[in-house]
Amino acid sequence: MSETSAAVRPPFLANPNKGHFIDGKWQPALTGETIQTFNPATGQVLATLARGRKEDVDAAVACARRTFEGPWSRFTPHQRNALMLRVCEVLERNYEELATLESLDMGAPLARTRAMKNGLIQTVMYFASQALNWSGTTVPNSLNGNYTTLTLKAPVGVVGGIIPWNAPLISMWWIMGGVLATGCTGVIKTAEDASLTVLRTAELLLEAGVPPGVINVVTGLGSEAGAALAAHMDVDRIAFTGSTVTGREIIKASAGNMKRIQLELGGKSPDIVFADANLDKAVPGAAMGVFNNSGQICSAGTRIFVQRGIQEEFVARLVDYTRKIKVGDPFDPASQLGPLISRRQLDRVLGYMSIGQEDGARLEVGGNRLGAQLAEGYFVAPTVFNNVRNDMRIAREEIFGPVASVIPFDTVDEALKLGNDTDYGLGGAVWTSNVGTMMKAMHGIKAGKMWINCYGLADPAVGFSGTKQSGYGMKGGAQHIDGFLYEKSVYINGD
Repeated sequence: MSETSAAVRPPFLANPNKGHFIDGKWQPALTGETIQTFNPATGQVLATLARGRKEDVDAAVACARRTFEGPWSRFTPHQRNALMLRVCEVLERNYEELATLESLDMGAPLARTRAMKNGLIQTVMYFASQALNWSGTTVPNSLNGNYTTLTLKAPVGVVGGIIPWNAPLISMWWIMGGVLATGCTGVIKTAEDASLTVLRTAELLLEAGVPPGVINVVTGLGSEAGAALAAHMDVDRIAFTGSTVTGREIIKASAGNMKRIQLELGGKSPDIVFADANLDKAVPGAAMGVFNNSGQICSAGTRIFVQRGIQEEFVARLVDYTRKIKVGDPFDPASQLGPLISRRQLDRVLGYMSIGQEDGARLEVGGNRLGAQLAEGYFVAPTVFNNVRNDMRIAREEIFGPVASVIPFDTVDEALKLGNDTDYGLGGAVWTSNVGTMMKAMHGIKAGKMWINCYGLADPAVGFSGTKQSGYGMKGGAQHIDGFLYEKSVYINGD
């Protein structure tokens, strides 16, 4: 018999009062203020966090700067690589606790957070390899004289990371991985709704041998601690994942010292199903492209474009698949989807379900809260709207919940035009057996990542980015590491 979310209490929560983690030590907010974080499956208080403000961010950044300029700067690439391999060992040894904390804190089913283990270790291992893999170049020159010219790369310094609540267990490593691989130091501002796995990981890094002050964690509100970190004059780079609205504020805040920025923002990704698609794969693929993680994924394929000739069959099969999805307590092994992250997000998603019906979309399944069956948790039914127009609000605005909009089309050109008719450009997909259609869609959809006859796959060595209002800057791949480095040109007189 599995435990319920209300009964699970990992050792890390024996003391539910959590401070910032700065210079390898737990520290309360300098004002003494706190905020609460809730278990989204029960609505009950899970832990109390320090409410960070500017002075707390100042302390964390000052610590990161001292550490960057201290002994950490003398770690060799081999030493950083070996250190990250030890980090992998510690994460593997403690992964069950991390998966449990993640499920308690943000509501993903334990089966999902456990399944993320391989991806997490793969990501850390990839960044460990990159500690040995960045270099400068020797450049031929046309100067008169005995000159050698070359370029070299060096760590930018202090990196600020503002991470989201929808997958903190992996999100933190897009920042920590680059920091540890390049010799930078970091200050991470957690999402106020889901901070626990980041705090526990910071503690585990010390166990692995990461020097105090290399990774610092500040908790608190985005409008307070997050804004202070984004504007800080001694932060050299900011990486942010979150809403486009907040992303614009990050850009403005960065102007003070012209810090580098990497942004992964909102999405309204098109998932295009052609009449020649294999529906046995396309239906579950498109469904979970929306519903996975209860729809709380930036690149979710929430606009499902279906060629008109198969619309009726596709929708019937999609509705049947959706009805069978098990929504329940994260610690029930049968649960495929858990709750939304917060009451605020629950109200937002329910609001869009009402808006869809008011605007004339046909509700095929779902559209309601599941409170009667699931006590006080923030659960909603996975929802399918049919005959949606691309100008409806549910097709234009990011909902961040399990809400699919089926939009019919006739031709390839129409599908691409509709798919690109959005402010966003994060992801996109196409389901077809025609190679020509695949190629036309691959080149035609304006998005940072594309899937063909699949959805949602990710590999840190490949990486991804966004376009339009979905942000910019690579996450993963060699270009990701370059974002933590600056390049200098060197002229050597050989005479």
